[in-house]
Amino acid sequence: MMTLTVTTVNLNGIRAAHKRGFLNWLEASDTDVLLMQEVRAPEEISREIMGEAWESVWVPCRIKGRAGVGVAVRRGRAVLEGEPRLILDDVETDVDSGRWLEAVVRPEGGDTPVRVVSAYFHSGEKDTPKQEAKMAHLPRIGARMAELIAEEAAGGISSLVCGDFNVVRSEADIKNWKPNHNKRAGVLDEEIAFLNQWVEEGWRDTVRDLAGDVQGPYSWWSWRGQAFVNNAGWRIDYQYATPALGERARSFEIGRADEYAERFSDHAPVSVTYEI
Repeated sequence: MMTLTVTTVNLNGIRAAHKRGFLNWLEASDTDVLLMQEVRAPEEISREIMGEAWESVWVPCRIKGRAGVGVAVRRGRAVLEGEPRLILDDVETDVDSGRWLEAVVRPEGGDTPVRVVSAYFHSGEKDTPKQEAKMAHLPRIGARMAELIAEEAAGGISSLVCGDFNVVRSEADIKNWKPNHNKRAGVLDEEIAFLNQWVEEGWRDTVRDLAGDVQGPYSWWSWRGQAFVNNAGWRIDYQYATPALGERARSFEIGRADEYAERFSDHAPVSVTYEI
């Protein structure tokens, strides 16, 4: 059986991440498939930054400088197959664009394909139109998630939905739960319900499964103050796998920088290795 290491990371802008050493981290990693969010760049610039070592597909946001997602595979280690799906659904607005990209990948030399999704959920802001957009988007994501899990259950392809969900699942996913719970976006019960519902429907939160009942592991820390130094983080970057694929998750790694100055994003890469 072959393995496939999938990494998801919110780049906070691929050009800025590149200047801060993103590619140095990537080349030193074991990543076979890279799922990126908040790319914030035109496709040609993103492709140029990734270089010839990676085959990639991109969906920029229709609003300049916002969102944007991408999927890249390391040549010689994995391949892209077929035509990607570039949107979540046919009611996508401009602000919803650049947030959902599906592609089918398989290990080089392997014969088992996997559908991977790079997803960037709205961040929201409590009691504002931004939160209304987020709450309108989440049930539409849920509808697609139901289709994907049903496909695997019927003997079809397995799926992996990864990205910055901008929501914690529980108190274990945020250092400062009490001052944030139901007071700010990302920690509202109405949002949390969606992520937990998907798990109840069979989706596997692979990092939580592998890490067990522990605090964290966090994947986002504010640029401001001492959040990174004090590890006052949030776990908002996920890899949700359909059940059969989730059973084959073997290990995970959070690519947290050793020092604040070495960060290329306010998010750390989240990598999981699967047997395929």
